Amino acid sequence: MICTTLQNKDKNALLEAMEGLEMAEIRLDKCELSLQDIEEVFSCDIPLVATCRIGGDISVQTAERRLIKAVEAGASFVDVEIEAPKQMSKRVKEVARDCGAVFIRSYHDWNGTDSLEALKALVDKCRYHGADMVKIVTTAKDDSDVDRVLSLYEEYEPYGLIAFCMGKEGERSRIECLAKGAPYSYACPDDGEQAAPGQIPTSKMREIIYGDWKESAGSFDVPCSKSFAQRAIIAAALAHGTSTLTHYSPCGDNESALELARRLGAQVIVEDDTVKITGASTQSLKETLAKGINVGESGLLCRLMIPLAAILCDEAVHIQGERTLPTRALKGASQIMEAFGAELTPDSPSEDGECHVPLTVKGPLRHGRVEISGAYGSQIISGLLMALPYLEKNTTLVVKDPKSIPYMFITIEVLKKFGIRIANDMLGGEDFFTSEGDWNLCTEIHFKVKGGQSLKAADIDLEGDWSSAAGFLVAGAIFGQAEVDNLDTASLQADLSIMDILMEAGASLSQSDGEQGTVHVQRAPLSAFRVDANQCPDLFPVISVLAAFCQGENHIAGIGRLSNKESDRGQAILEMLTQMGVEAGIMDDELIIIGKSLCQRLLTGELLKGGEYSSHHDHRMAMALAVASLGADSPIIIDDKQCVAKSFPTFFESFNQMMS
Repeated sequence: MICTTLQNKDKNALLEAMEGLEMAEIRLDKCELSLQDIEEVFSCDIPLVATCRIGGDISVQTAERRLIKAVEAGASFVDVEIEAPKQMSKRVKEVARDCGAVFIRSYHDWNGTDSLEALKALVDKCRYHGADMVKIVTTAKDDSDVDRVLSLYEEYEPYGLIAFCMGKEGERSRIECLAKGAPYSYACPDDGEQAAPGQIPTSKMREIIYGDWKESAGSFDVPCSKSFAQRAIIAAALAHGTSTLTHYSPCGDNESALELARRLGAQVIVEDDTVKITGASTQSLKETLAKGINVGESGLLCRLMIPLAAILCDEAVHIQGERTLPTRALKGASQIMEAFGAELTPDSPSEDGECHVPLTVKGPLRHGRVEISGAYGSQIISGLLMALPYLEKNTTLVVKDPKSIPYMFITIEVLKKFGIRIANDMLGGEDFFTSEGDWNLCTEIHFKVKGGQSLKAADIDLEGDWSSAAGFLVAGAIFGQAEVDNLDTASLQADLSIMDILMEAGASLSQSDGEQGTVHVQRAPLSAFRVDANQCPDLFPVISVLAAFCQGENHIAGIGRLSNKESDRGQAILEMLTQMGVEAGIMDDELIIIGKSLCQRLLTGELLKGGEYSSHHDHRMAMALAVASLGADSPIIIDDKQCVAKSFPTFFESFNQMMS
């Protein structure tokens, strides 16, 4: 990325100068700013580097005070010279750690360029003194000086190093360091005011790096969460009275849930984005279930209805599905239902030995204490949580090795709105308790369900879908910027994790007007990340594309969770990345991706390869391919775009705004 150095300006001039920049370095030693001015300047969305050189009128105390204020106000990076006093550097570093800013230790040689060994010693010294990132800047007298400095990128991780030369001879190094993988390089404003000799004007540097490539941007509304919507629709269909669901948006899975609600005997009225559902009578439910039901292509709907059918109908219930659903194994479903005394019988044996729809379920469910494995996911457990309150007596459901935990708690949250109370205890080792409840470290959950409860009508405002938002947020973080509305950052949705992943990768994120305001993402220097995606498997495709543009070795755990989605999603992702020219592989349960920054890919001609790609009829894969197309060397042609109708029918219509 291009970081434009701004100096000799007051607050208003700085704010004006920052408009349209990718990122900027604010020279606090050369700008007349009060502490209040600094707070205002550094609260903007673009990534900012806070720099305050000691000397002249700038004392150690003044520099420290200004740098700390900048970091607390929102600076993404803070640059402290290696010559700065130890205690000052320590205090600035501690504040940077607390605020999530990258701590840079820098060295400048205004006279020449030392030997490679001396330069390496300087890098090591900066790292020893706590640097997250090292900046080495020397003065080049000839090409050998430039080559020597740039050779540091062969010795150290590129993202953690900014190394280039000043002076006319060093001018090329300001571009070539980006080709080596540097997170950013410095330019001067187009008015030509250089902070150091050899700085290139921002517009010229943009032309060299980006050429005809254009930044992507857009503002988007996302549909309602189908995780909430489907649970709420089924609960409303079973509840006494009339429920109102607002902010409803149609998609394949949601429409399947509404159609099932109608077939169960519920009255359904849809007006714009409001759905009114009057619950079905007990007799209607029994009669309809006895005739059999169709759950469309929704794996969630299928797994919700298996336990519900077993408890609501005295007879065997036949369940059918459509499109990709019959090919997807219901892993663990037979064992879980057997643990509750119910039978699950597929119409015909499968080659993989697993249960598939069409199938028959025969209850009833037994009460008491029942232990099951959660290793196969949360959906049938959510079905049990909806069904067990119907039993006359209490039940304790013990889930060992739980996966996709947030979705279980979405079910509890929805049921709570319909008058159902379910207590829970999450257990784990010492690491779980010291982590203050990290879901990935939870080893067991006890759900305590009181019997004899019934669902009562409720009014629910359906929140926006973080799974759908993820594509826009990732696209903005890599290729420009994006604003997404209708999201709740206090949500229980597992895919809210995209915010944490983007922040760990270095993206600039902000939200206006509280927990339900617009989420804004701004491109920033991106570095490799490690994430356990066991709890949020739907994010896997799009964060794999993100990783391709995050400098370094990225690790995404939980690849084993993906074999039973709309496609064998793990293999589909690996196939996609390999075809795009991205180095990637699977080791144990991790997908490992070697990422390169957008600038590096542009300068070295290593943009993702365009061409014809398969979505494998998987809506999440199709969305990920759309995001990847923004960084491809030619158009990416997706064989089945219509599969996005499963969750977000207007996705491509919205996404095309980014490319216009």
